[in-house]
Amino acid sequence: MSERLFGTDGVRGVAGVYPLDPPTVARLGAAIVRALKFTRPVRIIVGRDTRESGEWIERELARGAVSQGATVTSTGVIPTPAVAYLAREKDFDLGVVLSASHNPYGDNGIKVFSGKGEKFAESQERAVEAVMADHGWSLGSAKDATVESVDFRDPYLNHVRELLPNAGALKGQRIALDLANGATTTTARRLFESVGFEVVTVGDTPDGRNINLACGSTHPAGLAAAVMSQQCKLGVAFDGDGDRAILVDHRGHLVDGDAVLLTIGADLKQQGKLPGNTVVATVMSNIGLEVALREHGITMVRTPVGDKYVMEEMLRHGYAIGGEQSGHVILSEHLWTGDGMATALAVLRVMVRTGRDLADLASGLKTFPQTLVNVRVREKKPVADVPAIAEATARVAAALGSRGRVLVRYSGTEPLLRIMIEGEDQASVQAWAEEIAEAVRATLA
Repeated sequence: MSERLFGTDGVRGVAGVYPLDPPTVARLGAAIVRALKFTRPVRIIVGRDTRESGEWIERELARGAVSQGATVTSTGVIPTPAVAYLAREKDFDLGVVLSASHNPYGDNGIKVFSGKGEKFAESQERAVEAVMADHGWSLGSAKDATVESVDFRDPYLNHVRELLPNAGALKGQRIALDLANGATTTTARRLFESVGFEVVTVGDTPDGRNINLACGSTHPAGLAAAVMSQQCKLGVAFDGDGDRAILVDHRGHLVDGDAVLLTIGADLKQQGKLPGNTVVATVMSNIGLEVALREHGITMVRTPVGDKYVMEEMLRHGYAIGGEQSGHVILSEHLWTGDGMATALAVLRVMVRTGRDLADLASGLKTFPQTLVNVRVREKKPVADVPAIAEATARVAAALGSRGRVLVRYSGTEPLLRIMIEGEDQASVQAWAEEIAEAVRATLA
């Protein structure tokens, strides 16, 4: 069996350490080309975030790809969704992004997009892993590759701007952007100023080591403070590679991906532009989103965690919007991957169309209390095969009805069974979680 290299979002790790050590990165670049079995030279476009390891990882990846006859074009520091768009629109066979998203600078990663701008399917990832595991070939002494550098920001920004060509009634309003010292430092200010906003930025001085450091979508406190002190209409915090966005309203209150899905989804429904009257989310979205969407006549479909699973569900059924609580939002009218800047423009578009501010739009989401209990287990036996656990889970689910949710699943990395319950009352969900946990302790602990 081939070793698993790809996780939920590409190949991740510590830069310089397997699987992101130079020889493995070069072999991966070659394996990606070999696995696809093109009958012509493969054209690859590569973009990266601001991590200091990005340049050498790009160099090694290109060395391997070129050894197999590929040509590699670098578009430098640019958001992940830009690479997805450019792969599709500039007739590249593959797009590769070097980023570890919201992780610290010492980490990095390799994400691969098809020539259609879609993240690699699991079948493609498994094919690459099989080639990596095949000892019948070697990279040998492949020489450094010639890589052409091209600035493709303009065509990408022109595409994003189609979501909101001008700020309309919001023209001249001040907004704050937290660029996470990452990939959006090359694009975001330029985009939002061109649409007609006055822009205040934080996290806008990357040095190769400060990406996501006390800033960005996972640390929005600085953005909230800037919104309040600068009297901004709203704030937007991107992650390191720019494929997600967390918003802050004018009061400094956080607006997460669930609230964004509700805001955009309800607006599309009102305009008759929501295919299947459906929004796609993951198992991590709060039951409050499901309830709020239902009140608008919208069905919510859940997928496993990972925006690639959201994308696959949307593609399968032609849905218009899907995403994650963390701020990954996919808009089919734009791209088949998350784009933080596009997410922000889509929300601003709703504000322009309705005349409502963000706090008002997001107020429709009532987040339900949630509890999470982890129980250490001696074996990961399917819970459906353990009567005591299955029966306790069924009792709780029946008690919650349509106003709550129970999720019982094993950790992928630890000997733990995770019990997550959401409902309208914190004391009740805690008691129900303990009821299931006791059944687990009596049978599997």
